[in-house]
Amino acid sequence: MSRTLFGTDGIRGRANVEPITPSIAMAVAMASGARFHTNHAGRNLVLIGKDTRLSGYMLETAMVAGFTSIGMDVVLVGPMPTPAVAMLVQSMRANLGVMISASHNPYYDNGIKLFGPDGYKLSDQVEAEIEEMFTRWQSLPLSNSESLGRARRLEDEQGRYIEFVKSAFPRDLRLEGLKVVIDCANGAAYKAAPRVLFELGAEVISMGVSPDGFNINDNCGTTAPEAMMNLVNNEGADIGISLDGDADRLILADEEGRKLDGDQILGLIGSSWLIDGKLSGGGIVATVMSNLGLERYLNGIGLKLVRVKVGDRYVLEAMRAGGYNVGGEQSGHMILADYGTTGDGLAAALQVLAAMKRSEKPLSQVSKIFEPMPQILRNVRFVGPDPLSIDSVKSAIVASKARLGDSGLLVIRKSGTEPLIRVMAQGENQIEVLSAVERVVDAIEQATKKTME
Repeated sequence: MSRTLFGTDGIRGRANVEPITPSIAMAVAMASGARFHTNHAGRNLVLIGKDTRLSGYMLETAMVAGFTSIGMDVVLVGPMPTPAVAMLVQSMRANLGVMISASHNPYYDNGIKLFGPDGYKLSDQVEAEIEEMFTRWQSLPLSNSESLGRARRLEDEQGRYIEFVKSAFPRDLRLEGLKVVIDCANGAAYKAAPRVLFELGAEVISMGVSPDGFNINDNCGTTAPEAMMNLVNNEGADIGISLDGDADRLILADEEGRKLDGDQILGLIGSSWLIDGKLSGGGIVATVMSNLGLERYLNGIGLKLVRVKVGDRYVLEAMRAGGYNVGGEQSGHMILADYGTTGDGLAAALQVLAAMKRSEKPLSQVSKIFEPMPQILRNVRFVGPDPLSIDSVKSAIVASKARLGDSGLLVIRKSGTEPLIRVMAQGENQIEVLSAVERVVDAIEQATKKTME
């Protein structure tokens, strides 16, 4: 079965425009609820979290109606990080978990992510099954009047996640003496993240902690870390941490305000866990977008870099299949299997802070692990048919791959959430890498222009 409703990270789009409308949200709730309803005499429970977007109220209410109509009880946790929802699904023995969020997108977008009772995101197969049930939602069996579900708010939801994520930090360490800038993107972690750092002993400077429904990811968070980087410099902080809207990814800055991307964070966590004897599987899982410099570094210390297609769900699938406990994406999704079932930006940041405390060195030194190879990424917006099916674009891709040779890498993929094609190249020579990217980008832009004429 194929999927058309679900993308690479759930369902996503413009709020109040299909597929992110109340009617579709209710139908998705009915279909997913029916798929995970156990039909036992006991309780059937679904847990719903969200970030701070205005449209979250609309979608949350619609999904409550859908779930309760087929006899599932609902627990609402309000604005909470995506990893908190995954954790609470397991902790509360729920049948299903829902996170209403569009992650790093602007406020006018929203999305729906689903988690199974094990706390993991659903597989492609299960999402396809839900899509099939969604197409016939009006014929799904409704609960009888006496078996309708109930909805209630969870108490102390913040405290539960705070204690959970603090368990990822070594018990023999404290953060005294470190000044930490934390940018919560006016998103789901605006309460929890500063509290975690404060309770562990850090001097905390917070930003992006005043959500108003519209300012999530607005000139803050992982898509705009410059404000965080400037604040690190202005405050003389030891580290800066930027989370995205649902706090499942992060970007860091060292004490000089220089940005560290996901590959550098992966290399740092992987090497520190190797030294501590905590690393499993003999390597790390990343995506095709990760820098070749990271791969060469890991090979040099006897570790593998397992590459998968883009998407944290595919990283996690490879981790589970191969017994790895560290994986992530260059964009900042970090999955630490010892501490959760999905990406957790705050838990990953705590690993970096632990490495700093153990070494008693600044982040600029701790993170200086490998020299990235030249790498360029361009995003090309398109309209109309898929440009990647056009002969001129295909020819440009072939020519660019030939120019890079065996020592380079060219990755072209469509975004799963926006009408964008991402063109990434890396290799030994900066000029050849740039030329390879520009050749493909020009071909896509020319093909799109012809479509619009």
